Amino acid sequence: MATPAVTTDEVEEDASELKFSAEFENAETLLISEVHMLLEHRKQQNENAEEEQELSEVFIKTLNYTKRFTKFKNKETIGAVRTLLTKKKLHKFELASIANLCPEMAEEAKSLIPSLERFDDEELQQLLEDIKTKLSFQY
Repeated sequence: MATPAVTTDEVEEDASELKFSAEFENAETLLISEVHMLLEHRKQQNENAEEEQELSEVFIKTLNYTKRFTKFKNKETIGAVRTLLTKKKLHKFELASIANLCPEMAEEAKSLIPSLERFDDEELQQLLEDIKTKLSFQY
């Protein structure tokens, strides 16, 4: 059985080395909290419409998932965390992963997101502490 040839355009994906296909490289990442806000907004639009339509099962399940795993409660906190992470020159995969998982310790972050090994523990720990501070000041 012949194996398919890999063209030069195809990249073997490996998140630990930040290797992604071209379609991912050109896409923007959203935090679970951002997806939750978008879905809530869509739900509100639907409820306020003259002719309310039934939301799909997938929509409801996704909304419930995001509600369960959202970390940030408002746009201001999301913006502050995004700004904080963007300043550290993180890949968008790393940025979304850190914000979605909110690891407490540098060692935990590196275990969950191996590409973070390039940061020293102190620098990464300070970043995680800064995120924790932003979380504690949410309203």
